[in-house]
Amino acid sequence: MKNNIQSNRLGDVEIVENFTDIAPLLTEKQVLVASERCLFCYDAPCINACPTAIDIPLFIRKINTGNAHGAAKEILSANILGGSCARVCPTETLCEDACVRNTHEDAPVSIGRLQRYAVEHLDPARGYPFTRAQDTGKHIAVVGAGPAGLACAHRLARDGHQVTIYEAASKPGGLNEYGIAQYKLINDYAQQEIEFVLQIGGIDIQYEKALGHDFNLKQLRHTHDAVFLGIGMGDTNGLNIPGEDLPGVEDAVDYISQLRQIDSLSKLPVGKNIVVIGAGMTAIDIAVQSKKLGAGDVTMVYRRDQQAMGASEHEQKLAQTNGVRFVCNAQPKQVLGDENGIDVMEFNRTLTNEQGKLVATDEVISIPCDVVFKAIGQTLHPSFLQQDTERPGLCKSGRLAVDDTFQTSIPGVYAGGDCIKGKDLVVEAVDHGNKAALAIHQLLQQEKK
Repeated sequence: MKNNIQSNRLGDVEIVENFTDIAPLLTEKQVLVASERCLFCYDAPCINACPTAIDIPLFIRKINTGNAHGAAKEILSANILGGSCARVCPTETLCEDACVRNTHEDAPVSIGRLQRYAVEHLDPARGYPFTRAQDTGKHIAVVGAGPAGLACAHRLARDGHQVTIYEAASKPGGLNEYGIAQYKLINDYAQQEIEFVLQIGGIDIQYEKALGHDFNLKQLRHTHDAVFLGIGMGDTNGLNIPGEDLPGVEDAVDYISQLRQIDSLSKLPVGKNIVVIGAGMTAIDIAVQSKKLGAGDVTMVYRRDQQAMGASEHEQKLAQTNGVRFVCNAQPKQVLGDENGIDVMEFNRTLTNEQGKLVATDEVISIPCDVVFKAIGQTLHPSFLQQDTERPGLCKSGRLAVDDTFQTSIPGVYAGGDCIKGKDLVVEAVDHGNKAALAIHQLLQQEKK
């Protein structure tokens, strides 16, 4: 199995074809048909199912009457990252799952694709859709230029506050730039969307500035009127098994980041036989992209049964359609190999006992592999807190604890996105940023009075 990791498994033309848009923009005829299916419910359950509470029936009605620009403004007023959310959100488990048409006899309205159509048809010639309020003289620090930080910054800038975003990476975007499957956000869309966000004015981004390395929380609190932490999750969970440190065992998040930043996908080294540990969206993304890059066998292994997978049924079908094999009820035991690479990974079969607890059995299965991707979730990196004597409290999950206003245990310090408890969705991160910005604005208004 060794020495099977190589680049150029597929030619440039074939790879480009494999990584085209997974859900191309609807045609005008398709949009008309799709929008006419909406019942424009008065008490629309789809609105409640959207974390950012976009008025879905209203924007679809505007599309249906030929006002796509107005529909886009409606979407972006609630969710400034509505374009990327339309592409990456699991709408099949959110708004579309709540659609009243979603029955055994009928299909839900294509809300996600209609949302994308609307945002694509925002007319630049009609000017920027938002105006910045009169300057308040207040300055807020936002740590992290991911979806939560960008949403918070934009909402605060609209209210007239000055915002400085401190970003540890050399480019903004967070998950949208570094962690989403390439075929979901093509043509550098994440950066195009950020350029749109920044048009509001009043937002400055400082790159390669990391909390806990270049400055600490105490300094931010001293130099700003409030702080928002959108720092994401900096560490990947480990397998804690023998052989995990062998060459060929990699973090899925790191590989996806490399994939999204490399100038030619054919240059990216790809294994021939790949094992993916995990069952969430990241596991699906790395498995499908590995197949699209030319991997031979790609096997996703999960310790529970398929019904317990974190990835939606839609994403599971996407993986299977692309030739990914599922092995369920298998718990990692060890990786076998040496300093030259890996040969095989062993698993213990699992079952659920009478008490409902998952237990490992003595039955062992072996899967030949030259690459193992760990996609078993991430954890908060503690380094950003090491320079501070006063640190925000953590909840049982190890993430930052916040109250109903998204304020941490430290007054004036708020947090949102993946670094707090949630579903780790882009749209949820935007919601956190929006709500934290509202709370910060109210706090600063009270202080002014």
